[in-house]
Amino acid sequence: MSKNWVEVCGADKIDEEDVIRFDHDGQTYAVYRSLNGEFFATDGLCTHEKIHLADGLVMDDIIECPKHNGRFNYKTGEAIGAPVCVNLKIYQAKVEVGIVFIAIP
Repeated sequence: MSKNWVEVCGADKIDEEDVIRFDHDGQTYAVYRSLNGEFFATDGLCTHEKIHLADGLVMDDIIECPKHNGRFNYKTGEAIGAPVCVNLKIYQAKVEVGIVFIAIP
């Protein structure tokens, strides 16, 4: 399946160890910047109750859902803290000329 690289925002719009919401084509994504400046992307809604993860708390490689504090590793999508038990889908992210892009299949 080919990838469609979609422009998200300027890299400087996402602080280190933070997340933003990105909506595209009826889908919500969460785009993260790690403490060491790498970018990652996942589905934007918690797999437990469809709450926006961009409203959650980022700590190291973890995003914590703001509603029930379920946790995911945003680099792998792995569900690691109850009540979540379904992993997030992850998407490739890259930066070109200061712009963040994510690959949407």
